[in-house]
Amino acid sequence: MTNFIHLNPNDNVLVALRAMPKGTHTQGIVLQSDISLAHKVAFQVINKGDDIIKYGMVIGRATTDIAPGEHVHVRNLASRYTATYYREEEVK
Repeated sequence: MTNFIHLNPNDNVLVALRAMPKGTHTQGIVLQSDISLAHKVAFQVINKGDDIIKYGMVIGRATTDIAPGEHVHVRNLASRYTATYYREEEVK
């Protein structure tokens, strides 16, 4: 059974398809904490300052070193998300 989805081959995170407890061995990683549905985990080493890539796009920057299997969330990620409704230009 697949526990995570890798949305784009360039992504350095996986997205949980279900809630899983700390210590779960899955898809080549060991979860370092409990992971909730739809949350991200690193599937490779992400160094402080590296881009966090999801959907093949940069969504933020690592504020600390992140080990494989570690939860990627606001405590170790500075968001670079800009909602489209904040954009000044529009496609017509």
